[in-house]
Amino acid sequence: MTPHAPAILLGSRPQGETGAMVRLLTAGQGLVAAYVAGGRGRQMRAVMVPGNRVAAEFTTRPGGQLPFARLELEQSRAALMTEPLPAAAIGWACALTAATLPERQPYPALHAALDALLEAIAIAPSARGWVSGLIGYETLLLSELGYGGEAPPPAADWPQTLAMLGILERRLAHYLLAGDRRDVMGARKRLTERLARMA
Repeated sequence: MTPHAPAILLGSRPQGETGAMVRLLTAGQGLVAAYVAGGRGRQMRAVMVPGNRVAAEFTTRPGGQLPFARLELEQSRAALMTEPLPAAAIGWACALTAATLPERQPYPALHAALDALLEAIAIAPSARGWVSGLIGYETLLLSELGYGGEAPPPAADWPQTLAMLGILERRLAHYLLAGDRRDVMGARKRLTERLARMA
């Protein structure tokens, strides 16, 4: 395992009294699960936000256990989590990625595409500026995992955009998020409902 890597933090959950288990997406190592000592502490609160870009330093644990990770914030997207629609989009994109990618297999195109999507969400004045990026990311994810298909053509209007999202939602639910991963689709449905209100 490469000891240093830029990464996108996809999510975290408590582990022990003060630690956290994180899932990170790196360009060279793919999805990496790791333990962050003090990850639930006050100093780390701003770092442990889904969508944040971090610098990760990994230390291998003996016996093939999860590595330790030390994280430093490179780019914060925490402010977006106070806005319902951007927060829903970031939460969905990160949850989808964490739930579907196999660990330790590099997907550099997905890493770059997710980072670009998160940046678009941050700078676009409204969802109309980033929803095409979400469609492209979901299409790329399906393709990279072997469920192929080209990106759909640009939508002519908002109803057509919502229709494309519906088609992708069904494909994601059928191919990637069936069985015990089905609960992740709740985040997608919340996002879709919020986008539909913009019509």
